[in-house]
Amino acid sequence: MLLIPAIDILDGKCVRLTKGDFDSKEVYYDNPVDVAKMWEEHGAKRIHVVDLDGAKKGHLVNRKIIEKIVNSCSVDVEVGGGIRNKEAVDYLFSIGVSYIILGSAAIYDKDLLLYSILNYGVKTIVGIDSKEKKVAIGGWLEGTDINDVDLAKRMKDMGVKTIIFTDISKDGTLKGPNFEALKDIISAGTKVIASGGVCSIEDLKKLRNIGVYGAIIGKALYTGKIDLKSAIAELERGEV
Repeated sequence: MLLIPAIDILDGKCVRLTKGDFDSKEVYYDNPVDVAKMWEEHGAKRIHVVDLDGAKKGHLVNRKIIEKIVNSCSVDVEVGGGIRNKEAVDYLFSIGVSYIILGSAAIYDKDLLLYSILNYGVKTIVGIDSKEKKVAIGGWLEGTDINDVDLAKRMKDMGVKTIIFTDISKDGTLKGPNFEALKDIISAGTKVIASGGVCSIEDLKKLRNIGVYGAIIGKALYTGKIDLKSAIAELERGEV
């Protein structure tokens, strides 16, 4: 199971939010590029980067920072937040981003989703952000009536191979993932990367046992509840 450190960028800095609330912002580092290099040194094979400004405004905002992260690291970088047109998709892949994450666009712009799948295949990931089984979009600021499992099945039918599932009510709370919701999403038939609430080695063990492909870890790393090097080592020894 992949352990994927999260770097959320807001106002040019590395921050964490609680339950997607922009007013809950906590700044952990001033330079996201240095953070990416740190996680690579600690053994990460992939880094999860979210342009929170972009998610809120509906277009990529932190392009220069993302490009610097890609150029400074040799590991895979996946990027989400504000990717709403073909130009943004092509741009990110042109600078060396390994995977892009489509959220709002995957729901409301099927042409863009199909464009990305046809041109970049498995490098296209869909992010499903859910609260009480209903999907939220636009940086989690707008609710919908779309059921998360129904959306996962639709995405699979369209050719999506990997979904990142976030339970918004768990994100940034350090209270554990929503395992039952994750099982439901896994049943739709794609690879699933879990996001939101991961706070312990025990959580990682449970995630692997239910068949999760990867786990995005945010606040647990920044607060020291999980040590990335140790967690990766335990995974490799089969202790997690």
